[in-house]
Amino acid sequence: MMAAIGPADTKPELRVRRYLHARGFRYRLHVSKLPGCPDLVLPKFRTVIFVHGCFWHRHPGCQYATEPATRAEFWRRKFEGNAARDRRVMSQLQVMGWIPLVIWECETREAGCLDALAEVIRNSII
Repeated sequence: MMAAIGPADTKPELRVRRYLHARGFRYRLHVSKLPGCPDLVLPKFRTVIFVHGCFWHRHPGCQYATEPATRAEFWRRKFEGNAARDRRVMSQLQVMGWIPLVIWECETREAGCLDALAEVIRNSII
């Protein structure tokens, strides 16, 4: 079942894209030349957005960041690797002069969180 989850065009990502586009933000999708291939790239604001799944990226305190019941060691290593990669990618983007932002899957369901994301982007203009 988990193998069916694709890396792009997920429901949470589409929610963020629709929300930002409706508010006048223009962006590029999945720019592979940037570290981590961000979900959205806003060149005007030098900002990139990652829409992280709560399960895969271990959203702290989230009800969706559950622990699988089987193969515990495999999943522990997998999640630790994901977290290490996320930290490395964020650092690389900052060194390159980009502002990396993360919005969690569960936050995409809340208009207040999307409003806050839009405000952070507007305030990041150089």
